[in-house]
Order: sequence, then C-alpha cells, then structure tokens
Amino acid sequence: MPREERPLFHHVTVLLEEAVNGLKVKPDGIYVDCTLGGAGHSELIASRLGEGGRLIAFDQDESAIEHARGRLAPYMDRVTLIRSNFRHLEEKLLETGVPTREGVPQVDGILFDLGVSSPQLDEAERGFGYRHDAPLDMRMDRTSGLTAADIVNGWDEREIADILDRYGEERFARRIAKAIVEARKRRPIATTGELAELVKEAIPAAARRTGGHPARRSFQALRIAVNDELGAEEDALHQAVACLKPGGRVAVITFHSLEDRICKQIFAKYVQSCTCPPDFPMCVCGASSTLRLVNRKPIEPGAEEIAANPRARSAKLRIAEKLPPGP
Repeated sequence: MPREERPLFHHVTVLLEEAVNGLKVKPDGIYVDCTLGGAGHSELIASRLGEGGRLIAFDQDESAIEHARGRLAPYMDRVTLIRSNFRHLEEKLLETGVPTREGVPQVDGILFDLGVSSPQLDEAERGFGYRHDAPLDMRMDRTSGLTAADIVNGWDEREIADILDRYGEERFARRIAKAIVEARKRRPIATTGELAELVKEAIPAAARRTGGHPARRSFQALRIAVNDELGAEEDALHQAVACLKPGGRVAVITFHSLEDRICKQIFAKYVQSCTCPPDFPMCVCGASSTLRLVNRKPIEPGAEEIAANPRARSAKLRIAEKLPPGP
C-alpha cells in the first residue's frame, strides 16, 4: 500500500521505519499510536497487522481523525480511532475493551510522535505560526478553553516571563514579557502578527540577526503552555509503562530538549532497580527494573531524511522494552 501524503492533511512522517521497526509489530498484537497526526506511523503499523491484530490511535484534533479515516480505510477492520488527549491513555484503552491485568489494560506496543504536526503549524487559522497574521489561538484541541491570547492578555508579567524561559529557553524572556504587558495596556493582543512584532522589537537587534525567526522560541513556549504538552507527556509515559505487556515496547519521538529530557528521565526511573538511598549498606527495597533500554543513545534522522524534511533535524527516537515482573 503506498504511503504518499494526501493534500488534505499534508504531514511528512519522521523516523517512520525506525519507530515502527522498533515496536517489533506482531501480526496478532495490540498497538497504540498516541499521536495519530498524518497517520503515517499508524498506516505502517496497521499494514503489518493480520487477523487478530489491532491498532488504537489517539488524536485530539478532529481534522487529523477525519483525514485518518480515509488514509486508513483499507485497515479499518483492525483500527480504532479515539479523539482524546493521550494523557487519558489508560482510561480510554479500558473503554475499548482491550485485555487487562489487575485492572490495567495490556498492549504490545505504544508509539508517541511528540510535537505539533505540519498541518497545525502551516494552517494560519490555527494560530501556531508567526509568519502569518491570524487569531492568537494555538490550541491543538479547538474545543478546549485556554488560548495563547488568554495567556498574553491575562497572565501577569512574571508568569509570562517564566513560561518563555522554561518552555522556550528564551534568554530575553523578561524583556519580552514586559513588552507584552505594556502593549496590552493600550489594547488586547489579538493576532499572531501583533505578538510576533512585539517579540521582535523586544529582542536586541544583534540577537535578531542569528538563530532563525526571533519569535520562534516564544511561540513554542506559548504552544506548550496552552496545551500543557510536557505535563501530558509525563502523565502518558507513566501510563504507557503500566499498560505494556512484558516484552512490549514503547517508542518515543521528541523534537526538543525539554520533551527528550522528560522521556530520558522517565525511562531511567523504570530501568533503575534498587531504589534504596545511596548510603544504605545493602538493598532492602527488593525492587526490580521495569524497563530495559533498546537503544542507549537516541536514534536520529539520517542526512537524506533531513534534506527531504528539515523539520526532522531535531528529532530523537528512544525505545524501551517492558521486562517480566521480578521474583
């Protein structure tokens, strides 16, 4: 089955073969794609499933779900689409009736492709981008409440500076926050164009000449805050570990250092065995490792993929496998 992208929801899937191969898909297994997006990963997983196999795919964006119905049409007898944030992973899997162990759903593999899909970035009306003037929105789920406009017009200066620093690693966070608060005294900041210009003017001219668009980090920070992306990632990864069968795998593609750090730290927590304080003379906790790392270092796109899709440049793939319970 060809996997070319369709114009309706054009999204180039990153690390496609590497991520799906990392799951070691069994024809009769149950797999979860927590980030359906353009359905590239889902299509490849579904194509490898046979009789008794099942794919459950999540996305909180209705347009992604609608696109996937067409792209996955040949496989819909084995596919369940769920419109939900993946932070509700365990709850939604229970609703689908997958097998459970001690009340926890059990599956053979779980995939996360984090970040914003290309259609969300490229469609001006979604309010994610700084290159077009559009309503200041940035919600992945357009039925949710908080928007970027709510943050820039309602949060205090310290809170805005904090998210720009923490989520965007923006070194001029305080200057930008101050400029935002001063501007909104005159009138509300309503569009992406207005905000991008404010950020640009707040950053010193010398700094604006390097590192890409001057608003890039600020827009990233606001998007993460609006959608609570890092909180959702942390919640979902803990649930994913619990929902894996022994021998099952979780594969996580991240696109910036904050996402990757959370994944690395959570994997390390479950790889660790003894949880006793370092100064204890002997182990008394009896804990055993829950995961083993499949790849010690993250898998990154090759030069050919980066040349074809520059957005892939920052992608990192980490894979871990669930171990059998300890004695």
